[in-house]
Amino acid sequence: MTTAPTPSPVSHQDGTYPRPQLRRTEWADLCGEWDFAVARASRPGDVDFDRRITVPFPPESPASGVGETGYLGEVWYRRELTAEDLERAGLGTQGERLVLRLGAVDYQADVWLAGTYIGRHTGGQTPFGFDVTGAVAEAAGPLELVVRAVDDPHDVAQPRGKQDWQREPHVIWYHRTTGIWQPVWLEAVPAQHVAELAWEADVPGAAVVATVRLAERPTPGTTVTVRVEHDGELLAEHRVAALDQDVRVSVHLPRQANGQAYEDLLWSPEHPTLLDTTVTVADDAGRAADVVASYVGLRSIGVAHGRLLLNDRPFHLRSVLEQGYWPGTHLAAPSADALREEVELIKALGFNSVRVHQKAEDPRFLFWADRLGITVWGETANAYAFSPRAVEQLTSEWVALVRRDLSHPCIVTWVPLNESWGVQHGAHDDAQQHYAVGLANLTRALDPTRPVVSNDGWEHTDSDILTIHDYSPTGAELRRRYGSAEAVRAELAGIGAAGRRLQLRADDGDKPVVLTEFGGVSFAARHDGDWGYSTASDAADFEARLRDLLDAVRDSALAGFCYTQLTDTGQETNGLLDEHRRPKLPRETLRSIITGE
Repeated sequence: MTTAPTPSPVSHQDGTYPRPQLRRTEWADLCGEWDFAVARASRPGDVDFDRRITVPFPPESPASGVGETGYLGEVWYRRELTAEDLERAGLGTQGERLVLRLGAVDYQADVWLAGTYIGRHTGGQTPFGFDVTGAVAEAAGPLELVVRAVDDPHDVAQPRGKQDWQREPHVIWYHRTTGIWQPVWLEAVPAQHVAELAWEADVPGAAVVATVRLAERPTPGTTVTVRVEHDGELLAEHRVAALDQDVRVSVHLPRQANGQAYEDLLWSPEHPTLLDTTVTVADDAGRAADVVASYVGLRSIGVAHGRLLLNDRPFHLRSVLEQGYWPGTHLAAPSADALREEVELIKALGFNSVRVHQKAEDPRFLFWADRLGITVWGETANAYAFSPRAVEQLTSEWVALVRRDLSHPCIVTWVPLNESWGVQHGAHDDAQQHYAVGLANLTRALDPTRPVVSNDGWEHTDSDILTIHDYSPTGAELRRRYGSAEAVRAELAGIGAAGRRLQLRADDGDKPVVLTEFGGVSFAARHDGDWGYSTASDAADFEARLRDLLDAVRDSALAGFCYTQLTDTGQETNGLLDEHRRPKLPRETLRSIITGE
């Protein structure tokens, strides 16, 4: 048996590893130049790979080297795995099994290796992997890796978010993303290894809880050990016998028992403290089969008395809407550094939260939000239709995303639906209401520690936070609706500014109310197709409009706000910054407007 190497602490990692909360020492990045084709075929041998593409940039984007924005439908990728790839993946040193991992492929992916069909994955935002050990061992020739992606641009039952169904982007919809758009990598693992890892912080209980999914049923004598450290100080270590494939390890932190000092290690945007953890799977002789590095943040999130609570203290949300879209790379980030820079930018502008809109962002973005201290509302791309297939596809993807991201301390709220997308007739269709309620309760079943918004913006059915979208162009209108608790209650009881009922089912009257979309002021428009909810004539007008809106919301009875939006995105020119992340006003001016300081 290979003795697994121990990875370094990861709370200060460089942000390049695609799965930052389950890290091993050795891995091989497969991004870069691949053969490429747009073709309809049933097997790789029927495809003429007549182009080249840079993975992981979608073929619609300029950075991919393809830049074809029409209706692609089906695309093919090909790359040869080399002996160097296998060595860098740690085959023989880190483990004897070889796993191919893909961060996200939109929408349905089929994989072949050395002529052997490996498997299929469905879901455009979720990670997946295949054990390719057998295909490598049995290969008689080159290790030719082929990925086919099928993404029907006209399928409105498929979760698609802001990807346009029309040929050219219009209003708030953007170019489609087809195929690979997150990293691809190889990783060697032992036969018995950590397949899945989830963390839960028990702040009152002075503990962290690790749920470890083993790759195989454990043999007698197998143990799982969890070690927790902070800045080199050992906080606790606990070992349990692995009696089943799912192992739950609760690690008591004696240092947190001091009720006057327990806050020192809590995570918050002001103090984003992360605890380094190591999970070791050992055999009956105590030999380490697998060792993975991870981290956890100690924090609690809740709602009470009309307020959001972070670590049992009121937390006023200063958030911004983030599309996660770049002009050169579209939904894929230009680089790992770009994800760090995006979080740094949001924090520098004075925000303490971000709502990544209609997209499940790259986990490396969530790492930087954890590390630098920005809270995140976890959202997903929605379908546009309501049908049994639409329900099945979104539900399946949403479950996988919640499981992927629930260990990140930065995530403070889950948002499965937005603006009644896919439940457009929920106001009078019981089935659509049941779907929204079901998604909210399913989310709570997967993660009972965070509030859930059943449908962001209006037509709430079962939300822990009541959220409103209101693009009124003046602060006076916002003050009239939200300037007092009485005004907010009256607004919730009726028809909202967007012409939709804000609630479809009565609430207990004590829930936080957050303005999760407002503003949207367009400035520096470039041509007639540019779009916003209102338009500023020059920089002075833009500043005056921003101050008017932000001052009104800050002085309101709301529990927080989310301004639309961080950057210009395609023809939607209502960003605080342009599409290249250049601020439209001096940064210090924007920060002053956002924070009121």
